[in-house]
Amino acid sequence: MHSRSILLVSSLTLLGASYASPALHVRDSIITLPVAKRVNTTGIIKLVPHDRARAQKLKGSKGGLQPDTIIGNVPATNQAVDYVVSVQIGSPATTYSLLVDTGSSNTWVGAMQPYVQTSTSVQTPNTVAVEYGGGESMEGTEFNDQVAIGSSLKIFGQSIGAATDSTGFDDSDGVLGLGPNGLTVGTLSPASTQSIPTVTDNLFAQAVIAQNQVAISFEPTNSVGNVNGELSFGGTDSSKFTGSINFVPLTTTKPSSTFWGINQQIRYSTNTNILSSTAGIIDTGTTLTMIATDAFQKYQTATGAVLDNNTGLLSLTLAQFVNLKSLFFVIGGVTFEFTANAQIWPRALNSAIGGDDQHVFLIVSDIGSNSGSGLDFINGMTWIERFYVVLDTANQKVGIANTPFTQAGTN
Repeated sequence: MHSRSILLVSSLTLLGASYASPALHVRDSIITLPVAKRVNTTGIIKLVPHDRARAQKLKGSKGGLQPDTIIGNVPATNQAVDYVVSVQIGSPATTYSLLVDTGSSNTWVGAMQPYVQTSTSVQTPNTVAVEYGGGESMEGTEFNDQVAIGSSLKIFGQSIGAATDSTGFDDSDGVLGLGPNGLTVGTLSPASTQSIPTVTDNLFAQAVIAQNQVAISFEPTNSVGNVNGELSFGGTDSSKFTGSINFVPLTTTKPSSTFWGINQQIRYSTNTNILSSTAGIIDTGTTLTMIATDAFQKYQTATGAVLDNNTGLLSLTLAQFVNLKSLFFVIGGVTFEFTANAQIWPRALNSAIGGDDQHVFLIVSDIGSNSGSGLDFINGMTWIERFYVVLDTANQKVGIANTPFTQAGTN
């Protein structure tokens, strides 16, 4: 959600359909939607202030049909600080580039390219306003419209916001919100107590997908413009993970329980405890891996890293990096290794964050408050790039698996 130049690798075609009389049916093929990596090539990305402001905003937030088996895979594009997907709205369709955000649930357009009303557009009586933290916000009018995600995932009457004003979205058209739909309560007016079904909710309700879930596959990269992510609606893509998917129930600790929140413990190397078992969230809209201040201080001591004033990140010399040990995330009794390479910003992209080529910069950062707040960590995009994540609305669980990139030396 930062202001950066954008590279969109692919766009997808909307199939023709009648909004007035949608056919309720289940598709019988796997659909993939790719996304591409974008990097700021016009200015220095300030990751820490943005992610910390977003974390503080998240902490203050308020917190049918039995279709046949079908998975819709939607490719996602890694933008070095976020991912975007192409979404088609209306008939004839307009294609929009939307940020993938699991920390919010409103879907809206109009930040760059304005919303185009067509024969399928139905204006509602409601206005909509969303604040994201980090300086981003939108306000506008809520519509119902025909939405297509990929070549075959089509939704009729999806509630979307048409922004008349937005801040902080200079390089995208809006947001594809994939968080729990309770996050939409309070965003509409006058219907302030009404929740808005997400695109995943509606794909399931309209029997387009088999399960009310979305799986996320992001991959680390050290270059610009890679199509290296995928969203799978309705199931999982076995080519994107290794071993089994380990599911854990959503945490009951507030405010993490409002989001895709889980409980986890973090240790450094074999026996240095960094963060005792506590609640936090998985969030694609946060770039860094954020941990509570007291945990961050333990991490800094364990690694010997120093704070770099230019980037705001911890830095190591190249000689120190050789001795950097893995972090271990214990989630639901299963231990996931976060290797030394996983803990650093891609070295080839150091200049994008104001860094130099004589240091490595750690992507583990201070969330801005001590543990015990109810949201003591955010496993952000840099963490998700090393694991496969399944967000299961129906069963109120999060699934995590290793991928070919968990142990990869990328970076």
